[in-house]
Amino acid sequence: MQTAEIHRRWLDFFEKRGHTVVPSASLVSDDPSLMFTVAGMVPFVPYLSGLVPAPYPRATSVQKCIRTNDIEEVGKTPRHGTFFQMCGNFSFGDYFKSDAIKFAWELLTTSEEDGGLGFAAKDLWVTIYEEDDEALALWQQHSTLPDERIQRLGKDTNYWSTGQPGPAGPCSEIFFDLGPEYGIDGGPATDDDRYVEIWNLVFMQYQVADVKSKTDFTILGELPKKNIDTGMGLERVAFIKQGVQNMYEIDQVRPVLDRAAALAGKVYGADHADDVRLRVIADHVRSGLMLIADGVTPSNEGRGYILRRLLRRVILSMRLLGFDGSSFAELFPVSRDAMKGAYPAVERDFEFIARAAYAEEKTFLRTLASGIQILETAVDTAKTGAVAVPGDTAFLLHDTHGFPIELTLEIAEEAGVAVDRAVFGELMQEQRDRAKADAKAKKGQRADLSVYKELRGLGETLFTGYDELTHESRVLGLVVDGVSVVEAREGEIAEVVLAETSLWAESGGQDSDQGLIVGDGFEAEVLDVQKPVPGLVVHTVKVTIGAIGIDQRAETRVDADYRRGATQAHSGTHIVHAALREVLGSNAHQAGSYNKAGYLRLDFTHSEALSSETKSEIEEISNLAIRSDFEVVTREMGIDEAKALGAMALFGEKYGDRVRVVDIGGPWSRELCAGTHVSSSSEVGIISLISESSVGSTNRRVESLVGIEAFRNFAAERAIVQQLTSGLKVPRTELVGRVQDLGAQLKAAEKKIAAFEAAKLAQRVPELIADAESIGATRVVLASLGSVASPDDLRGLALQVRDRLASEAGVVVIAGEAGGKPVVIAATTEAARTAGVRAGDLAKLGAKVLGGGGGGKPDLAQGGGTDPGKIDEALAEIRRSLAG
Repeated sequence: MQTAEIHRRWLDFFEKRGHTVVPSASLVSDDPSLMFTVAGMVPFVPYLSGLVPAPYPRATSVQKCIRTNDIEEVGKTPRHGTFFQMCGNFSFGDYFKSDAIKFAWELLTTSEEDGGLGFAAKDLWVTIYEEDDEALALWQQHSTLPDERIQRLGKDTNYWSTGQPGPAGPCSEIFFDLGPEYGIDGGPATDDDRYVEIWNLVFMQYQVADVKSKTDFTILGELPKKNIDTGMGLERVAFIKQGVQNMYEIDQVRPVLDRAAALAGKVYGADHADDVRLRVIADHVRSGLMLIADGVTPSNEGRGYILRRLLRRVILSMRLLGFDGSSFAELFPVSRDAMKGAYPAVERDFEFIARAAYAEEKTFLRTLASGIQILETAVDTAKTGAVAVPGDTAFLLHDTHGFPIELTLEIAEEAGVAVDRAVFGELMQEQRDRAKADAKAKKGQRADLSVYKELRGLGETLFTGYDELTHESRVLGLVVDGVSVVEAREGEIAEVVLAETSLWAESGGQDSDQGLIVGDGFEAEVLDVQKPVPGLVVHTVKVTIGAIGIDQRAETRVDADYRRGATQAHSGTHIVHAALREVLGSNAHQAGSYNKAGYLRLDFTHSEALSSETKSEIEEISNLAIRSDFEVVTREMGIDEAKALGAMALFGEKYGDRVRVVDIGGPWSRELCAGTHVSSSSEVGIISLISESSVGSTNRRVESLVGIEAFRNFAAERAIVQQLTSGLKVPRTELVGRVQDLGAQLKAAEKKIAAFEAAKLAQRVPELIADAESIGATRVVLASLGSVASPDDLRGLALQVRDRLASEAGVVVIAGEAGGKPVVIAATTEAARTAGVRAGDLAKLGAKVLGGGGGGKPDLAQGGGTDPGKIDEALAEIRRSLAG
């Protein structure tokens, strides 16, 4: 049974039983404590926790998930994957244990011919929480399992909670028995790999507090509304139903594995180590494909860093298989074809996906070459006396250059040296501990939202600001320092929840409005407006007069000048986006934006810097659109109707069933957008592009001033031009040429000065040679030259002196001060290196005294620091080191 067919059967089964089919949410989670959607229930957490009223009593989904906390296990076990799909059915105060168990058993054991998954009852086992007699009775009622195949287990395995105060409850897990050839008898209680967990039923029925650990908490009582959250692993069911050994061999993954094996000239199944690498490649390519499809691009932080790590592990695994070239152009199309049946977006957006992935591969292949140089230097050092490649070097390669320890070990082993695994392991553990601490801190953030639960239950905050700047409402809630209060007094910073508001809450790239909230006897300045949970608008205010109380009448007043500037900037963002696409083509998609009064920033998919001519063209098209006074039309409609009209759904954004469509000049600019806008393009005023830069290997960023801020910028530039023309006594038309002439003259003067300084330093070579000391078997030049123009001057002099000592075991260490900072240069002759003296060690030693760092190759190295006053001390320390 194909994976897509299992997917289809799941949704069809539960839809027929009254569940609303909910499309998979993005892999990019809305939960601020999570980087990714890590479980099928994540999009439903606000409903399961009661934070937001559920829009339906029961739901089902097949949710895309990414989990990388056990990335090192990928490929080594049958079921560890970074990307996986979780089939879930959920009840929000509707059905409970009986139907959850009945549905699970029915879907699993109904024959394939009748629409089920066709599992034989004899192959299934069930576990329940040891005190859950109700679950035992229900399994006995709804299934044909003998009692010995329903096992009671403890809280550590069969009790679910978030690890925070809130809902919790027992769970029941369903396992498939692979058979006696895969392990020992005894069922899931043995924790043997023979028994594969395929479905977990969570019964959220209790409220817990005083949570000390997963098994140590206080049950306060039953929840007023009990919920069901279940999850069936799609890949696990697929590998069982397809009769293969693991998730890497199912129809959505195996084609990539086979293509990688063909490229590397390997046979899957012939060598265990190669098999693990091939599974890593197949898994990570699919994860990369799906992440980029959801708008994540490679970067050095956050989600982009995780994606970058996955892609680089593919490249390194291919290298370990003996394939050194570019492979993504072969692997990603194969993954696309395997996944497009379930996720059509990977085919529709493949041009963007491929561009992001291929650019990252090209970049990393260059990085890989530099990392190998670092490793080869460390190997050379280890060969000439060190015990092993240092553990901190191995960690640097792993953490900065993406080298898995296996690659470092392999290269070192080929050279006949070891790697300090102990230190590497310590550094890796420190990194894991930091990551756990960070994850724990982020997890705790969810508790901060509990204060809004009751407020959100009063209803959704209505935004009235499309049509008015002032609105009279009622105070529903007040929060001070994270605690609900009945009053906020003068001078306090408080969060105010109203029934309705005309103030825009930051979202969709548009910053929050500025303004006031006023009422009988009070006034408050609005500092920020946010949506901490879906549907709830929270105003952060400073109470400037009187006190605000619950249930008081309150009027929101938007700062009209600020809103005018904000709408200019937001409409300006749409105009610049349309101009970009007109100039660069339809592949230039918006990849993020931010706008506020007077300013806009737009990220877009493009891999090359824009020329001055291209930037001018985009700016001109934008301002011509403003001059054309295009009508700006906003309409609300269904998402499918909007897409049929050609409205752009911006990459990686999330939309509901009803959307707002904003047209500027009809179809010239037609986007899905909930923000506030001008009524005609001429109201934007002026757009002035002030910056264009890179924000990753596949994204660029333009920044622009808008409206009055753009005018002020032009006025400031005009003033500068007037000052220059007056000071240089040339007309404006000749200003550029005059400045270029002055620049050329300055450059020529600097070149003459540099030549003079170099000649002056070269005159010191005989003097330095004459002052050389004999230390042990080496002739050593140690000198401090005082202030120099640049480190290059010191390096050039050191090389000249070393050349004069080439026939001897010569060591040259020259220090000086460049730009206010100390610099030390070390150089050694071949005979000195044979004697065991390495320039990198000397530079590192001197830099340590100077309060910095350094290193380099055995023949030439450089160090630096922060304290020029310690140059003599650094040279003395190097002298002592050479003396032994």
